[in-house]
Amino acid sequence: MSGAQPITEISFTDLKLLRRGKVRDVFKVDEQHLLIVATDRISAFDCILPTPIPRKGEVLTALSRFWFERLGHITPHHMITTEVERMPDAIRRHPAELRGRAMLVRRTEVFPVECVVRGYLSGSGWKDYKQSGEVCGHRLPAGMRESDKLPAPLFTPSTKAAHGHDENISEAQMREIVGAEATVKLRDMALTLYREAEIYARTRGVIIADTKFEFGRHQNGDILLIDEALTPDSSRFWPADQYEAGRAQQSFDKQFVRDYLEGLAWDKQPPAPILPDEVAAATTARYLQAYLLLTGNEL
Repeated sequence: MSGAQPITEISFTDLKLLRRGKVRDVFKVDEQHLLIVATDRISAFDCILPTPIPRKGEVLTALSRFWFERLGHITPHHMITTEVERMPDAIRRHPAELRGRAMLVRRTEVFPVECVVRGYLSGSGWKDYKQSGEVCGHRLPAGMRESDKLPAPLFTPSTKAAHGHDENISEAQMREIVGAEATVKLRDMALTLYREAEIYARTRGVIIADTKFEFGRHQNGDILLIDEALTPDSSRFWPADQYEAGRAQQSFDKQFVRDYLEGLAWDKQPPAPILPDEVAAATTARYLQAYLLLTGNEL
């Protein structure tokens, strides 16, 4: 797929589109299955940018597949296959558009919360800490620096906003949304997934500073890990050999794009500005490097 034209939108006459997210287009296959297609769209500050990131959808799909398989012993996941040739006939009729960026999954009832786990003091967590000494209600020791490793990973859930910003919520608020039993299960799953992934990633030279997970309940009652898993879109990846607490870190994720946009006179309201070709190309390179480092394979 190297050199292929970026794909920003997928449409079929024989598959029903259920929704277009910021990056993924979701289609109904039947009552039990969905097709999730990762496009090359990129969003920042809740705006979809007009410039696609070539091969981004391939990285998101392949890296999610890698983590679903590697962490499947912790919690089951929704992935059935990413091989178009093994999908139903209606999907196999579109190999050129779908190969490398499509995932056939089990349909679930999605829990309406983002399960965020933070291992390091960065991003909005660092901003909150400077103001209050807390991160999402968790009191932290005084004197911590930007990018410091936290004493223990923190579970900091948020709402899932269809439009606009997700909002951080407490575990008590999460219990009101999904119930006490589900809150405990999702929290424990998310923390266990993060800890195992973070230990593995360090052996590959990558620090996973934070990430978000999403879960859904299958019709058989099982809670499944869904959507994507530990990708540059859903995580903050830092090169371990360049890590130094007390400053912002280099990253293998879309922070590079955010940093570029922060330097513009843009009010973070639509329409978003066009990215220069060199910024888009450098972002692709970072996504591909994350995949190579974490999996040991070229995409």
